Amino acid sequence: MSVSESTERFIAAFDARRSAAKASVPIWLEELRKAGMARFAESGFPTPRNEEWKYTNVEPAVSLPYGQPNGEAKNLSAPDIFSKGFVEAGAPRMIFLNGVYAPELSSVGSPSGVRMASLAELSARDDPALAPRIGRYADFRRDAFVALNTAFMSDGAVIVISPGCRLAQPIYLVYASGVGRRPIVSHPRTLILLGADSEVKIIESYAGVSSGQYLCNSVTEVVGEASSVAHHCRLQRESDSAFHVGTLAARLERGSHLTATAVTLSGALVRNNVHVSLCGEGAECVLDGLYIGADKQHIDNFTEIEHVQPRARSLELYKGILDGAAHGVFNGKIIVHKDAQKSDARQTNRNLLLSADAVVNTQPQLEIYADDVKCSHGSTIGQLDPDALFYLRSRGLGSREARSLLSFAFASDIVRRIHVDFLRRQLDDYMVGRFQKI
Repeated sequence: MSVSESTERFIAAFDARRSAAKASVPIWLEELRKAGMARFAESGFPTPRNEEWKYTNVEPAVSLPYGQPNGEAKNLSAPDIFSKGFVEAGAPRMIFLNGVYAPELSSVGSPSGVRMASLAELSARDDPALAPRIGRYADFRRDAFVALNTAFMSDGAVIVISPGCRLAQPIYLVYASGVGRRPIVSHPRTLILLGADSEVKIIESYAGVSSGQYLCNSVTEVVGEASSVAHHCRLQRESDSAFHVGTLAARLERGSHLTATAVTLSGALVRNNVHVSLCGEGAECVLDGLYIGADKQHIDNFTEIEHVQPRARSLELYKGILDGAAHGVFNGKIIVHKDAQKSDARQTNRNLLLSADAVVNTQPQLEIYADDVKCSHGSTIGQLDPDALFYLRSRGLGSREARSLLSFAFASDIVRRIHVDFLRRQLDDYMVGRFQKI
């Protein structure tokens, strides 16, 4: 099936869903969905002719005869979900199965100053917190997958942190996917609102708990009010034959800080989009990324940081490890607007190729329209250092052990930056096991 035929199929599914819908939804949500579908119908799925998708063909991910989640995944194993999602026992959590909230597996508790609720629940009662916020930061007019998510938006997590609240425990959001009789597509939506002077750690995990093909098309919107601090880790561990397109869009106000870490461990075709707008003077963001590919995996990372106001700072480091015939892509863009004087922006992409068939395409970019800035970017592609391998071999390590140790050291540079101790230990254990097989 061609990309254009797949577009028509999703349009037909949207029309059929509207016709079959029985529950009423707020007028603003219905209008937002229709606007999303109108934009998707106009643009269609991206192709390699689009500059931002030039190395990624989405046809394999969108051409399957997908069905909508209908509850048949309710029998997914809770221990498998917690294990694959790296969930810490006792921490506040929201679990979703194929994009649908599962309260029986969740533990929202009542942390002081924190509100955790499902999007479906809040929209059903037309909660006033939703309409002015959701769909305002992830721009469906420029991204077909965001438009598609907006059109089919029905459930997801809404996290509201009150002004001045500083939560010590991390919050876990787990979107687990599993297939039944036919491939399933889900469109999870996450909205995170941080009040002024608040602080929170959020682990957003995407986990495949059964084999088979499915598509998870997720969108997360983060709003940081003045002087807020957010540590956000997006962990992608889908099924090896699954497809994942995820978008993180963040708006940071005056003096706010976001650390956003993206860790990609599996999936047949993965696209990670990150858009951060530093809209307040002195806002800061740190973008860290780690992508590990093997076999014929395709992992595409697109990041964009906009410096809108003066004295904003951004620091970005993405690292890739590719084995087998894996294909990695990094396209990082930093835009410094005319009024964003005194901006400081640093971007680095480093890639480690473990086989002769692994390929990476890297394209760091700067667009600077101010004249008083400090900006730099760079990228590297290389193999394991033969001198380091020789040194480890001379100390008694075998060839596989030496390769494993050096690969682990390369990846741990990103993992050790994560602000949640439990997750760091879990990822260290995972990487030790995985690199032992190279």
